[in-house]
Amino acid sequence: MIALLRRDLALALRAGGGFGLGLAFFLILTVLVPFGVGPEPQLLSRIAPGILWLGALLSCLLSLDRILALDREDGTLDLLATAPVPLEGVLAVKALAHWITTALPLVVAAPLLGLLLSLPPPGHVWLVVSLLLGTPALSVIGTFGAALTVGIRRGGLLLSLLVLPLYVPTLIFGAEVARRGAEGIPAATPLALLAGISLGVVALMPFASALVLRVNLR
Repeated sequence: MIALLRRDLALALRAGGGFGLGLAFFLILTVLVPFGVGPEPQLLSRIAPGILWLGALLSCLLSLDRILALDREDGTLDLLATAPVPLEGVLAVKALAHWITTALPLVVAAPLLGLLLSLPPPGHVWLVVSLLLGTPALSVIGTFGAALTVGIRRGGLLLSLLVLPLYVPTLIFGAEVARRGAEGIPAATPLALLAGISLGVVALMPFASALVLRVNLR
């Protein structure tokens, strides 16, 4: 499993598709928002948590079709499916590699981009905490969507349509944690719900992903 994680990280960093593309999209979206809604700091600080969380979600979405597609094309996925390792574990490692190369850079960059949107200083910590808790769910759900569409040619759009409804609860509670933190309101309830969603998804979704992948590889 460790060798598989190292291989996926090396391939993602060499290709630059997940790391560079997601981070560039996140930066472009954040820079363009003030041009679209106006430069008023009060307005930007009010919408900053939602915009930053939406940017992180869309950035993760951009690279989902790469989680399994390349392995499917070169036959690696068939070898992994027949290898004496649990397919659930393989898919969990795939989701972890996606999170490290796509979501983790967004978490690191989020406080800096929060400054561009006039996010109040107390909100920066809560934004990072909410992204750390919520983005693992985005990668695991995305792996499930990739397993569903792995055999479909040009299934990127279908993959997006399938996973977007599943992303909504994470988006709602993640943005709510950052908003309450920025406004100085207690955020324990949405934070607990966000953590519960992530823990539930990480615990259960790899089994669902392995099930649909086995069906697709038959």
